[in-house]
Amino acid sequence: MQPKLSLRCAFFLAAIYNCLSATAQKDLPQDYLTPAFHKGRREAARALMPDSSVMVIFAAPTRTYSNDVEYLYHQNPDLYYFTGYLEPHAVLLLFKEQQKGTNGSFYNEAFFVQKRNARAEQWTGKRLGTEGAKKNLGITNVFNGETLKDFTIDTSYSSKIIMAALPEDVANNTRDSADLYDLIAGFKEEVGFAGTVKPAKIDNRLFREITGKLREIKTQEELVLIRKAVEISCLAQNEVMKTVRADMSEMEVRGLHEFVHKKYGAESLGYGSIIGAGENGCILHYMENTKTKIGNEMLLMDVGAEYHGYTADVTRTIPADGKFSIEERAIYQLVYEAQEAAFKILKDGTKWSDAAVAAKEIIAYGLIKLGIIKYYSEVDTYYPHGLSHHIGLDVHDRGFSQTLKKGMVITIEPGIYIPNGSNCDKKWWSIAVRIEDDVLIRENDYELLSSFAPRSIEGIEKMITERSLLDDYKLPALKSAQKKAF
Repeated sequence: MQPKLSLRCAFFLAAIYNCLSATAQKDLPQDYLTPAFHKGRREAARALMPDSSVMVIFAAPTRTYSNDVEYLYHQNPDLYYFTGYLEPHAVLLLFKEQQKGTNGSFYNEAFFVQKRNARAEQWTGKRLGTEGAKKNLGITNVFNGETLKDFTIDTSYSSKIIMAALPEDVANNTRDSADLYDLIAGFKEEVGFAGTVKPAKIDNRLFREITGKLREIKTQEELVLIRKAVEISCLAQNEVMKTVRADMSEMEVRGLHEFVHKKYGAESLGYGSIIGAGENGCILHYMENTKTKIGNEMLLMDVGAEYHGYTADVTRTIPADGKFSIEERAIYQLVYEAQEAAFKILKDGTKWSDAAVAAKEIIAYGLIKLGIIKYYSEVDTYYPHGLSHHIGLDVHDRGFSQTLKKGMVITIEPGIYIPNGSNCDKKWWSIAVRIEDDVLIRENDYELLSSFAPRSIEGIEKMITERSLLDDYKLPALKSAQKKAF
């Protein structure tokens, strides 16, 4: 049993609670998605659900960075999509038909959230609680998470329990009886899990299908945020092109990108920044960014800002010394032409595979012409990844359709990577080029969302000659680096 709080302590905590309530909502961005958007997404999901079904969506787990320090929390994109809720320890129940409560009222959704707690909020920030979720998110039936154990989910009525696979590595906070661990445990007991064996009614595939059909087509509200994320990412690419120098490190280049992102209000990154100079550019998901001098090599920069939950995915490859060499120019132009060939195919109703084949053929026959490969079948050696993917709430966003559809936002990202030791002339070694752009599929063509950053050889070389406001941003040398440890 916990000791009772003193009267003075109670007043102190109440004061903190009231202060947080009064001040935490000031000076926030005004372009978040609206409650009407999230409600519309719930209604759209309900329309795709089979009769007598319920969809269940849990919040993302919190993650430990080291010891008792957690990573900055990032919500499960599906829960954010349907509610706008950004806090952990929550679960949404979305019913196909109206349900009748014990008090005679009717409802078709129930949302369980973490409750207000002045002591916890002093450490980790204000919580919405039930009333805040009702007011700010526009959800009527909101309850404290600890009441889920008393909530009856009538599985005899449910034809399907539509949900994603449950996370298996959720930490249990023994001081919180309604954390995600307990919410999942209570749910499992309620619907009849037998150990780790899920009931037959649980349908993970249908969850992916429904959410894929919804999330692959972006609404106008989503496009506003995606456009902003993409433009921010492009402007960061431009500033780096203008200010890049041979004595810069990969980490410094990464910092310049992310500084520009933050300056424009992007809260995070859609993925770990990839800044690869020379040979490092041949590593597709290179995120160490540890090379201390980029030198005069090619610099591959794959960086995407995340703005209000929506991420861009933009890659530019530039010559750090300002001019493409003969070999660099040949490889870059080949990738550029492959991208252009793919662009020509993009419109509503065309197959993803048609664009992929068009780009691959340009690269394959181009590499043969340059003498880097002999046969078409060898192209995967230097072009080892696919051409495109959805972007949105995830950098590899969810989708379902095999054909392109109006309203999709996808990447087009051909590339050629020739590591040291490759079976070709040494003059090609360490050249890595990827050009990645974000496009909106329209009825008869596409819109290049990432047109803010140059793609052509001429455009990049011209941008590099321009002056950046970051050119004069120089910090003093570290004094500690001048002293010996002992």
